[in-house]
Amino acid sequence: MIHPTAVISESATIGENVTIGPFCVVDDNVTIGDGCILKSHVVVRGTTRIGKNNKFFQFSSIGEDCQDKKYAGEPTELIIGDDNEFREGVTVHRGTVQDEGVTIIGSRGLFMVNAHIAHDCVLGDDIIVANNCAIAGHVHIDDFVIVGGAVGIHQFCKIGAHAFLGAGGIILRDVPPFVMVSGHKNIPQGINSEGLKRRGFEKDEVLAIKRAYKVIYRAGNTIEEAIDTLEAPANDHEGVARMVEFLRHAERGIIR
Repeated sequence: MIHPTAVISESATIGENVTIGPFCVVDDNVTIGDGCILKSHVVVRGTTRIGKNNKFFQFSSIGEDCQDKKYAGEPTELIIGDDNEFREGVTVHRGTVQDEGVTIIGSRGLFMVNAHIAHDCVLGDDIIVANNCAIAGHVHIDDFVIVGGAVGIHQFCKIGAHAFLGAGGIILRDVPPFVMVSGHKNIPQGINSEGLKRRGFEKDEVLAIKRAYKVIYRAGNTIEEAIDTLEAPANDHEGVARMVEFLRHAERGIIR
């Protein structure tokens, strides 16, 4: 299951039924879980812990030193969950001591060709990141987010669960849960109702989220006023409660 041209450190921990193809490099302190596949020319470096059944396509670079100029070789980590797919040319960097020292990727994600996940990012489960996306340092992306092709996300931004970022946009502020954003000017376009239906959200929950969106974006409210208005429906609807909680912690401010 390991090609003779692959270079595997004796310090690496390789699980069962792992396939490591031609010209791959697996460094010291790397842990690769059961059932993973490294196609060819895959490089895994640093203190990197990879879960089960992940697939890495050719020329992906996983766990390399980050590009932050403050980084001075400190020991930092990358942690990856299970059942992810990293397509050709994907780059994922370890964390920095200026943050928590770790980059985290959840499970069941799809990271398409040439996507970049920078240092100290924290990504949840079931995320899709399309071709040529650039996710800067310290970005947090919650579960079930879809990031369209060639999207750039500014450092320290937070993207709420089930959000949808249309292709080609530059995200400079936080995006609340469920919100759809499109165009290079990042204009909110309502909620990701189709995605919510596919994920089994009840009709009354989707309707409550739509009403909350109008309170935030259509009623001329400040963030504080929107939070106050949504306190009551948040008691009855988990989705609204999630939006309120996000607004309370949107340090960069939300896209408007």
